[in-house]
Amino acid sequence: MKFLIVGYGRVGRRTAQVLAKEGHEVIVNDLDPEEVERARAEGFETIHGDAERDGVLERVDLGTVDAVGALTSDLNTNFAVCTVGNHFGCRTVMRIDDDYRQEIYERYAGDVDEVIYPERLGAAGAKTALLGGDFNVVGELAEHLQMLSVTIAAESPAVGKRVSEVKLPGGANIYAHGNRGEPMQIPLPTTTINPGDRLAVIANQESLEAVTEQLMGAT
Repeated sequence: MKFLIVGYGRVGRRTAQVLAKEGHEVIVNDLDPEEVERARAEGFETIHGDAERDGVLERVDLGTVDAVGALTSDLNTNFAVCTVGNHFGCRTVMRIDDDYRQEIYERYAGDVDEVIYPERLGAAGAKTALLGGDFNVVGELAEHLQMLSVTIAAESPAVGKRVSEVKLPGGANIYAHGNRGEPMQIPLPTTTINPGDRLAVIANQESLEAVTEQLMGAT
């Protein structure tokens, strides 16, 4: 798949790196020439310039791009980028920053495919949103830890349980939950898991298979 990442700060950089590591084609845009040079040195095709200005995104053949990640710290820029991406039929993922409020989410959610709050989910949430949210190992946290995202099937034994009631193998922990069609966020202990919900889990690499089997109901 082909992705355009706008904003090569902490979240954009890690998102691009994870996508590239999995074999996807990634183009990076940033206003800061130092960030552009860093991205270029790390092997990415780059575009320098303000994504909101006429002509910058025209340097990308957006008709060939599968998804656009608007991951700058500027909400207006991110929304403008997603608007352009929507025009070309791209999947659009828009970052909102630490001034997150429900009314902001509601204002923009109908115009983009997914709104993310990286201060909670980081690059893992951005990457999963860009790919559409199916089960994926989404990036290494440390030498022996992985983050993974699971979409809960109707036959999962987790259905109907509260997050606090789900005990996972190897000490794995649920760190984010999202209802069907809604962004993931840190769950309350009383949050109930339903079919179609998404769970983000931190697990030891050795426990990934067992965790997946338990959450997905595999035999």
